[in-house]
Amino acid sequence: MQNDNQVIDSDDLFEHHSFTAASGQEPLRVDKFLMNFIENATRNKIQAAAKEGNIFVNGKPVKQNYKVKAFDEVKVLLSYPPYENLLTPENIPLDIVFEDDDLLVVNKPAGMVVHTGHGNYSGTLINALVYHFDHLPNNSSDRPGLVHRIDKDTSGLLVVAKTEKAMTHLSKQFFNKTSEREYVAIVWGNIKEDEGRVEGNIGRNPKNRLQNIVFEGDDADQGKPAITHYKVIERLGYVTLVSCQLETGRTHQIRVHMKHIGHTLFNDERYGGDKILKGTTFTKYKQFVDNCFKILPRQALHAKTLGFEHPTTGAFLKFEADLPKDMQQCIEKWHNYAKNSINAN
Repeated sequence: MQNDNQVIDSDDLFEHHSFTAASGQEPLRVDKFLMNFIENATRNKIQAAAKEGNIFVNGKPVKQNYKVKAFDEVKVLLSYPPYENLLTPENIPLDIVFEDDDLLVVNKPAGMVVHTGHGNYSGTLINALVYHFDHLPNNSSDRPGLVHRIDKDTSGLLVVAKTEKAMTHLSKQFFNKTSEREYVAIVWGNIKEDEGRVEGNIGRNPKNRLQNIVFEGDDADQGKPAITHYKVIERLGYVTLVSCQLETGRTHQIRVHMKHIGHTLFNDERYGGDKILKGTTFTKYKQFVDNCFKILPRQALHAKTLGFEHPTTGAFLKFEADLPKDMQQCIEKWHNYAKNSINAN
């Protein structure tokens, strides 16, 4: 029988996951609750963890049928450290755009995860960094060298700190919004305005914990403030090529903000952009879009420009990375389609 007074013994167990239920959380079985939070988890694994006494709510072990309520702190604690804490150096080539004694700028390919985590324990940017560089400073999350991150299927520029001084200096710039970050994206639909600003707090979607949303109405103060500036580069009929500049850097920010204004990123599976959202019902059009999806099998997003002040010299550095081939080819196909189509909306 479970001892209600049992508490976490941090000497014996390692925290693998930790979540706090939102203020509006309706009572929900803890196994279902964790299924919404943990990517790639299965219900069988979660239930097995509960049977082993590894799921804790508010410091006490619970069974799989425990009902999670608002503000409950749910943790998964296991007898071994998380795999992401056991970094294995891997000889993965890096596309280094710039390097000196303080930092380096890397052009990350699409498909590479930035840091280790649940389901991604090898092949990440960090695995490559710890192979190629010794004694990288840890950030606040104990991740070597990382000042910021971009999504797995987003390509483009990242700055990596090589010294403690550089880590502190660069992190402050990102926190104070003095760094410059421009992304290029293909989005569904013809954006009416030539440029605009999207502002709205971003946080986890309570109905789908693998997505983020913009909070509105009575919930507008939930999540974290986020601001994105966008500018149309080219209108391509049923899609638009846009430049997005980040004033803040929230998880999935561009993907969430563009969907919020009705222009989901092209082929963004997580947010529904992998379906035909604009266009005709003709079979030829469907075939054309499917071909575009095959050419660009990811969300159409590239971190093109990165600017920041050098932590030692004080000079403002700015770097650009050309669009990768998959995006270039997809844009070219849409360009030709738009040119050859009549009355494309």
